[in-house]
Amino acid sequence: MDKIIEIKVLPKSSKNSVVFDAEKNIYNIKITEVPEKGKANKKVIELLSKYLHTPKTSITIIRGKTSKNKVVKITSFK
Repeated sequence: MDKIIEIKVLPKSSKNSVVFDAEKNIYNIKITEVPEKGKANKKVIELLSKYLHTPKTSITIIRGKTSKNKVVKITSFK
């Protein structure tokens, strides 16, 4: 089953973290990476993978690749 989620990324943070805001139904992701050459997007996928216990290959950014606000598709979501 596929799942679509919204995320907000805060690059250049002091630490990496993922927090789900149930009120807004959005994942807030803080990353230490800078938003250059896809580095931040790779880190977002890595952190989401660990947080959701799903393979990195199952996570795709479908909207917002150059924005802080992103829409992500997770295939085979349990």
